[in-house]
Amino acid sequence: MPTFQNTTFASFFKRILQFGHAGNNGTPTSLTNIQAGDGKATSLSLSNDSLQVKPTVDDGIAFGVQSKSGNTILLVNTTDSRVLTGVSQVVANTQYAHFGISWVDTAGLNFLADTHYAIPFGGSHYGGVTAANYAMGSSTSSSFNDTNPATSLTISTTAHSIVRAYWYVMDDITIDAVKWLHGADTATGEDTAAHLMAYTVDIGNGSTSGDLSSGTVVADGANITNAGYEQIHYQSMTIQNANVAAGKVILFTFASDTVNSDYSINATVKYHIR
Repeated sequence: MPTFQNTTFASFFKRILQFGHAGNNGTPTSLTNIQAGDGKATSLSLSNDSLQVKPTVDDGIAFGVQSKSGNTILLVNTTDSRVLTGVSQVVANTQYAHFGISWVDTAGLNFLADTHYAIPFGGSHYGGVTAANYAMGSSTSSSFNDTNPATSLTISTTAHSIVRAYWYVMDDITIDAVKWLHGADTATGEDTAAHLMAYTVDIGNGSTSGDLSSGTVVADGANITNAGYEQIHYQSMTIQNANVAAGKVILFTFASDTVNSDYSINATVKYHIR
């Protein structure tokens, strides 16, 4: 370790830290940058009540805390405005949202093949209405799932139904992962597919309130060949557009190429507030 002993002031003054104010005033009452002895600023500012860390040259890892063994416990990254916590280093404000349905609730609702259907959000259910109330467009024009869900929805008589599938986003968020499972109720399955979609929603409380527009794919995945009720099928979806703005509505949709089975669906969305 360097020492000041038996050295001249000129040889070590740049290593000394000081408050960046003139005079011999001691600890300041407002945030003041900590500087080296040659006046070069550091990333730290101090007062008698506060500590601030702010990069002076480049954004990056501005602050970190490690255990004695070197495991990172807390990391503040100013490049992407993320605070990571724990040994697993997850974003500090990570949250989870859920879409799902039971096969019992889907039975007898006249689902059609090659059609995207919105899945209820947060533990709601279809409520015994026709599946057409949740349709979000065709899934195919020539082969199964070559067409994404509809990018808009105009409500006519289905407000009481489709609202069960709406996740209204109250803050700017980033989608980190989407994972879903589904199981059939018969021995004969089919090809299945899912999408996570984000839409602009009309909230004007007029005749078009609740209508959706400007739909984009947030996440999707390859077709799954579901072999029937002998197993549960799992998929980690591919994120296509991670950032979703406050005020958007998010839908999770499901489609199958035939209607041999009814399905129970369990989808989890991992996200953090930006």
